[in-house]
Amino acid sequence: MGTAQRHHGMDWLRIGAFALLILYHIGMYLVPWGWHVKIAQPLEWVTIPMLATNGWRLALLFLVSGYASAALFAKLGGSRAFARSRSARLLVPLLFAVVFIIPPQPWIDLAGQHGYPHGFLHFWLHDYFGFQFIDGIALPTWQHLWFVVYLWVYTMLAALVMALIPATARAQVADGAARLLRGWGLLVVPMLLWIAIYLAFPEHDETHALFDDGPSHLHYLVAFTIGWLLRVRPMLFEAVTRCWKIAAVLAVLAFAPIAWAEGTWPGDIRAPDWAILIYHLARRVQGWATIIALIGVADFYWNRDHPRRAMLAEAVFPFYIIHQTIIVIVGWYLLRADIAALPSFLILLAATVTGCWLFYWIGRSIGWLRPLIGLQRQ
Repeated sequence: MGTAQRHHGMDWLRIGAFALLILYHIGMYLVPWGWHVKIAQPLEWVTIPMLATNGWRLALLFLVSGYASAALFAKLGGSRAFARSRSARLLVPLLFAVVFIIPPQPWIDLAGQHGYPHGFLHFWLHDYFGFQFIDGIALPTWQHLWFVVYLWVYTMLAALVMALIPATARAQVADGAARLLRGWGLLVVPMLLWIAIYLAFPEHDETHALFDDGPSHLHYLVAFTIGWLLRVRPMLFEAVTRCWKIAAVLAVLAFAPIAWAEGTWPGDIRAPDWAILIYHLARRVQGWATIIALIGVADFYWNRDHPRRAMLAEAVFPFYIIHQTIIVIVGWYLLRADIAALPSFLILLAATVTGCWLFYWIGRSIGWLRPLIGLQRQ
């Protein structure tokens, strides 16, 4: 389905997207929204910059993952090899993390907010693997690694499509999609699809539980598919060049009603139905417009190599695996020590960056650990 040279800008966009995710999860300690551990006096104003990313940060991850998946499929040359490679790279570290890395998160959640009476070791040995719910928390759990589960499902779906549809037919479909998305279509068509998905399922709340999250799958599959198409039909970057600056302006304008709604009806205060509709429509417009703008920035400014690019690209997955557990554990101790917001943020940032690098450097240097943290075998 086409070939393309490596696009370094998309590599940098992937690195930046995961770095933003780490900052976002640090922010979750500070905002009033429910989370595993929360500062004693949350900061209302932090919700505004957090909301500025909510409409696009996860979809961007799926888009860059779709792009990388298409590149890997072209490299491996077949559905079976692609499915086998993706399963090994995603499911092995997922299982390792669920068993050994994730457990502190639900324990801190239960101990801090639900009065769980036992220590962590008792929880891990006796309750965590009980395949049960404790105060509404499913155990065992994949927590933030739901993204890995969803990505594995999407890549298996892609492998199935590639196996069932002949190459000539796949090429025709890709050509037809490229014609639809050329010009302003790349900005307009996915945005309209996102709006249609919301209007069809306006009451759906994202669950991250895989089997009851159909509208979210449709939403993320749009992004994953566009990422795949950008790799197999690189002429679509011409459409990005055409519209990314307008998309950036549109993204800024579309955020205005989002910030207005949050400021007018903050926290758990329910807005009128008409305001909720405007809020969600603006989120879809702002979300997709921001993604197109970021692809344009990556294509225009970042499409160049750097000696550290390959290392940073490799480190992304180990960082993702470990970062939230570090944030939750450090946040738990900061809360108990009653540390104020600004020093808490700085401590969380320093501890998370340091812990992620240690996890990556130690894991990459030990052969049998490499596949467990998402790295290729040496």
